[in-house]
Amino acid sequence: MSEIKAIMLQVADELTTTFSELNEAQLKALESEILSAKKIFVAGAGRSLMMIRGLAMRLMHMGFESYVVGETVTPAIEPGDLLVIASGSGATGTLRVIAEKCKQLGAALALITTQPESPIGSLADVVVEVGAVSTKVEQHARSSIQPGSNTFEQTVLLIGDAIIIDIVSDETIAQRNEELMRRHANLE
Repeated sequence: MSEIKAIMLQVADELTTTFSELNEAQLKALESEILSAKKIFVAGAGRSLMMIRGLAMRLMHMGFESYVVGETVTPAIEPGDLLVIASGSGATGTLRVIAEKCKQLGAALALITTQPESPIGSLADVVVEVGAVSTKVEQHARSSIQPGSNTFEQTVLLIGDAIIIDIVSDETIAQRNEELMRRHANLE
């Protein structure tokens, strides 16, 4: 059995490689869509949903109006709003239907995916391609010690965090944390 710390360091190396291959222009385009949207919605399935929820939470903490598709308190999407979908395959059936509805209603669509040429990718205004080893990609230039689509999912979480950090980069850590704590859940 391997040492857990060694595994963590190898995962960190895999993520570093994946991050270095991300396209800065695609990341900036997603950030721009977030900044110009009236409301931001996020969607995903399975673990991708868990990761993209982090973006919705961080956006809310920083004063943005953000929602998770499918929650009971999620309002209608409208023109001027943005839907961000995290989908490794870019073809998940339920997410494809949601993406189509988003476009029919006149909202912007962003996709974080390993498959930019996917059905959802073809609908998206912005695509962030993640070159991660994934169960959704049959062939990839490198391998991973991680099962499933872990690298993709971890990258989704950290893309969201990095965009938030960039958005608030003109503030001090104290200012950011003060803003966050004003909106942080207090019924815990």
